[in-house]
Amino acid sequence: MRIEKHPILTFEKGETVTFTYNGTVYSGFKGEPIASALHANGVRTLGHTHDKHRPRGLYCAIGNCSSCLATVNGKPNVRICVEPLTKGMVVTQQNGRGVLKND
Repeated sequence: MRIEKHPILTFEKGETVTFTYNGTVYSGFKGEPIASALHANGVRTLGHTHDKHRPRGLYCAIGNCSSCLATVNGKPNVRICVEPLTKGMVVTQQNGRGVLKND
């Protein structure tokens, strides 16, 4: 599910790391956008629309829209299309506005 060869672009792969998304463990390359790692693992739905609850996926992939907002390590409203993946991240789907939790 990854682009391996491109006539113009090159894709550097970092160290393979694991992370969780909605409680499932996935792997990706350290430093790649979280959304790219999810896409490579077959995850296409990143959230749902507020009013009709239709699935939302990756749209702009440059951090300008809100289709990819998720909660990352407890922090809501993270644009995972531009957020670099790190080892052990805990990412959860966010539907609607994010809520900060006080522990």
